[in-house]
Amino acid sequence: MTIKELARELDVSVSTVSKAMRNSPEISKDTIEKVQAFAKLYNYKPNNIALSLKNKKTKNIAVIIPEIVHHFFTLIVSGIEHKSNELGYNVIVCLSNESFAKEVINMETMANGSIDGFLLSLSKETLLKKDFQHLREVINQGMPLVMFDRVSEEIYCDKVVIDDARASYNAIQHLIYTGCRRIALITTADYVSVGKLRTSGYINALTDEGIEVDPNLIVKVDDIGELEQKVKELFDTQSFDAVFGVNEIYAVVAMREAHNRGYKIPMEMSFIGFSDGILSKYAYPSLTTVVQHGYEIGEKAAQLLIERLENEEEDENFKTEVIKTSLLVRESTKPV
Repeated sequence: MTIKELARELDVSVSTVSKAMRNSPEISKDTIEKVQAFAKLYNYKPNNIALSLKNKKTKNIAVIIPEIVHHFFTLIVSGIEHKSNELGYNVIVCLSNESFAKEVINMETMANGSIDGFLLSLSKETLLKKDFQHLREVINQGMPLVMFDRVSEEIYCDKVVIDDARASYNAIQHLIYTGCRRIALITTADYVSVGKLRTSGYINALTDEGIEVDPNLIVKVDDIGELEQKVKELFDTQSFDAVFGVNEIYAVVAMREAHNRGYKIPMEMSFIGFSDGILSKYAYPSLTTVVQHGYEIGEKAAQLLIERLENEEEDENFKTEVIKTSLLVRESTKPV
């Protein structure tokens, strides 16, 4: 039972329910007793998401990102801040550190009257647990939410993503066109939405080119701490002529291992990463990479959220904006 459903059942406004649950003197004693009795019957408990935010404009928005290791998220936050400041809003950034509990705590803490809405990229643990109740509570309480990069199709809200599967497909196709046939993939576990989509693109590209998919060449990394060991095991047990990493750290770690084993890059082994960060640019050789245009993602996400905040009428037609990627060819792949 949400606050909206409770109000509908009692034929009162959401604001009346909220005030009655707080024993507000603005509400009659009879109404308070009626609302609280009904809430008890249906086991409704108000959470820390502040309903009053709908009518209070703080001009602050909260951004919750999973981590700051990847330059990609830094670019997104920069884009969010630029667009938000341009439109008269301030930005508060929180980290979930890939933790479901920290993500929930961040949302509850920030929704105490200090912000107007949320921009969110889901943590790995949230995606693994598939527990999105904290997001539903935010939406049901009338607070705007926009998700970016890591999203859930179960939650109805505005989203900003890239075409992960197509971007991966194009990267693998580029490797194939340069003569590579045994292409290893270093990816995340399937419960991470972007990793699953990029793996799908990899498989489809090989299949369309008539190359058999070898599951032994697909390495799935749950935690960054196990990355180096899994890369070493890949080199110890398999033969391949290219590596595609679903982020730049995966690709750079694999390229370093190739260096240590004496491979000539790109003539004997090619590499492509994902998200064009500092590591990609200054790796040796410089890393060919899928450019996600994180700054543009951030700007678009902020724009969607602020449009929701500025629009007086509720609009339940949600948008999913797809930002196009591009492939930046550098020294780690052979010329076509």
